[in-house]
Amino acid sequence: MQRTDVNPWSWSLNYGYVQGLMLEGTRRELVFSGQTAVDGEGNPQHIGNMRGQLALALANLEAVLGAANMGLGNLKKLTIYTVDVDATLQNWDVIAARLGACGVAPPMTLLGVSQLAMPMLLVELDASAVD
Repeated sequence: MQRTDVNPWSWSLNYGYVQGLMLEGTRRELVFSGQTAVDGEGNPQHIGNMRGQLALALANLEAVLGAANMGLGNLKKLTIYTVDVDATLQNWDVIAARLGACGVAPPMTLLGVSQLAMPMLLVELDASAVD
């Protein structure tokens, strides 16, 4: 698979994402359900802790990728739903470090919402990946 960033402006690179991504020669596509900060039994973790929830939601996203023999480098798009945009941005380094370590800056959208499926959840990651 060949990945080519489509980025007519460079400002988004400062935030760890590109405006578009051209994918050529893909074989498989993985579409996710929203990944949140729950344990293997579906129990919410890190109640009231945005940093902990971001880290666990990202770890859960990676677990789904791993189960499909993929990694963060396969992300095609990442959408982040949060009940607190400011707290998410204050902890953005959690996401930036994990994606940066893989050398990937997928197209992203950050959306503020009033509530997620479980009231104690603060963040949910929605993604798709290809290889």
